[in-house]
Amino acid sequence: MTFGIKNIDFEIGPATREAFGKALEQAGADERVVVLDGDVNNSTMTMFFKDRYPDRFFNAGIAESDLVGIAAGLAGSNKIPVVSSFATFLLCNAFDQIRMSVAFPDQNVKMVGTHAGISIGEDGPSQMAVEDIALACSLPGVTVMVPADAPSAEVATKAMIEREGPTYLRCGRPKVPIIYGEGADFHIGKANTLREGDDITLIANGIMVAMALDAAETLKGEGVSVRVLDMHTVKPIDVAAIERAANETRGIVVAEEHLCYGGLGSTVAMVLAERSPTNMSFVNLGDTYATSGTPEELLQQYGLTPRAIEDAARRVLKT
Repeated sequence: MTFGIKNIDFEIGPATREAFGKALEQAGADERVVVLDGDVNNSTMTMFFKDRYPDRFFNAGIAESDLVGIAAGLAGSNKIPVVSSFATFLLCNAFDQIRMSVAFPDQNVKMVGTHAGISIGEDGPSQMAVEDIALACSLPGVTVMVPADAPSAEVATKAMIEREGPTYLRCGRPKVPIIYGEGADFHIGKANTLREGDDITLIANGIMVAMALDAAETLKGEGVSVRVLDMHTVKPIDVAAIERAANETRGIVVAEEHLCYGGLGSTVAMVLAERSPTNMSFVNLGDTYATSGTPEELLQQYGLTPRAIEDAARRVLKT
């Protein structure tokens, strides 16, 4: 996949789901860590943990509600349960159990949804989690993270397990451009400034971060100074970084592989409405489900591209 990137010669690295799986295997050195999967361990990549620590791996089958309930019980027994399935199965199918058994009692359950967004491609809308961030963010006390590449996904996994409290980590299916070096600078709730600029700010997470960096290069050629923020943590969001961007640049574009409601864009807009209103534009899936196709075709069809980010930035600067 090229993700429509034309200006930067990114190395294509592993998928974030693979980085999660390998980091989870390393986390297994802590005997409190247990892993539960919904019969898709070869896709979620919890198979690495399963092979190394079979006595602490549990396959609940295609029964996500049971998966979450078991995890909540294990958390109540001082274990650190990591629950993994496709994001749409985990967040949509088991939402009530997550709400009542994990979020409400504030259980230390780590939830990992893989194959998120439309970039899963041909599997189609039944398996595309496009509302998962909105669902996870709606739950009080739940931390929500969307890493951009393999190195940051690895560090995010470690941070998730070390952090006390319920957490949702979103991972993707495709191999993605490498943005960070090993041991990425990743702190929950703190955005990473990948590029400084004073004309406009691009805020993105997940696969949209590499696209935002590529868009920044095109805009630079037009004389536009672009700041790029990797907002890997949607909740708790980095209010200070958003407020600085609003005060120091002329406007903000938010890009995400998610529906237009309830995700990163909505959260950034809420922060700015209260603290520092500014001109904004949004690049997202809109208010629609996608169809089936190759990942490249779908990203192009639904406007999740560097070119769409560039156009949004131009609109903001003309306002």
